Amino acid sequence: MRDRYESAADQAIRQAQERGEFDNLPGMGKPLPGAGQHLTEDWWVRDLVARENITGVLPPALALKREIQDLPGKLAALPTEAEVREAVEELNTRIMKGLRGPVEGPPVTVMPLKIETVLENWRRRT
Repeated sequence: MRDRYESAADQAIRQAQERGEFDNLPGMGKPLPGAGQHLTEDWWVRDLVARENITGVLPPALALKREIQDLPGKLAALPTEAEVREAVEELNTRIMKGLRGPVEGPPVTVMPLKIETVLENWRRRT
């Protein structure tokens, strides 16, 4: 039988295995971090952000989405209806600007908020 070809990398790995360099490594027998989780195409970005604790560097479109998610908590701290209305109008202005013009990163996909609906929700919470 003919000897099969072994690349330099395969040979180095085989020799390291024979020397026992892969024995008793930390994490041996444990699943890889994130194994079994649904991976999106930007999984590596999410992993980097979590690992490096990166904050405040979202593209405008994603920053707007985040602001909308965080809006109820922000509005709960506002004491008057006028201040709530002003905060929503300011956010809507930035949303409209993003919808009209080019922005860095992904396109803006959120729509302006209905002020009366936001006010109604704010009144229920206060």
